[in-house]
Amino acid sequence: MRKYLVAIIQMDSINSKEVNMTKACEFIDEAVAKGAKLIAFPENVDFMGDIVDGTVVPEVIPGYATQIFMSKAKEHNVFINCGSIKEVTEDGDRQYNTSVMINNKGEVIAKYRKLHLFDVNIDGREILESARNKPGKEIVNVETELGNFGLTICYDIRFPELYRLLTLNGAQVIFTPANFATTTGKDHWETILKTRAIESGCYIVAAAQYGKKLSAKGTFNSFGSSLVIDPWGTVIARASERPGVTMAEIDLDYLDRVREMLPGLKNRRADVYDISIK
Repeated sequence: MRKYLVAIIQMDSINSKEVNMTKACEFIDEAVAKGAKLIAFPENVDFMGDIVDGTVVPEVIPGYATQIFMSKAKEHNVFINCGSIKEVTEDGDRQYNTSVMINNKGEVIAKYRKLHLFDVNIDGREILESARNKPGKEIVNVETELGNFGLTICYDIRFPELYRLLTLNGAQVIFTPANFATTTGKDHWETILKTRAIESGCYIVAAAQYGKKLSAKGTFNSFGSSLVIDPWGTVIARASERPGVTMAEIDLDYLDRVREMLPGLKNRRADVYDISIK
């Protein structure tokens, strides 16, 4: 399929998997009613905040959240990128921040574990994602009838080499689900995503968390501003400042025309700098 509609879902996830997944299903139904063939969710779609009442958050894949997405994908004949959920690690060491791609038959066709963990100190506030999450080790592309998809998560946007490798591996649409902080989001989010789209000649599908997140460590303001950006670097869809469904068109013929006009991928000097592709 060379042209189709994608829905980006902006969520305000809380510390209840049941509530979050119920809301996610409602958004899927709404997106399908609007004609979506592909639906993308934000990072941490399944759970945000402190654990209460002994809730088991990390899960095996497929598990509670994944199976719900699988069922809805099959029910509606749509592809779903789950954004990211918390996955149990093999050795019980922390958890993975994992993005799952599900096809229109309700099958898991790809799984990406976040490579770059958000360990930063901004204005004296230290955030260590690695304290609770374990980094992945693989770059993930998946070929589908809707095109070649590349998978990333949030902080990955600051590492252009990942996007270049995804593109060299055939990516036409790159997912960047996120829970971006307002502090950095207001200055960096859109600028970086536009750059990744232009330099890759790809569509960037970036569904994000929105709203004030509460925990024992204080509050965290999620920036929102979910975006779809085309290969020219134009923002073709932007979510409003609330949870909801935002639609955009993916046109792979347009992507091909942009790459023909600006053949950066063909002109790159691989003979001078060698980038290995696995």
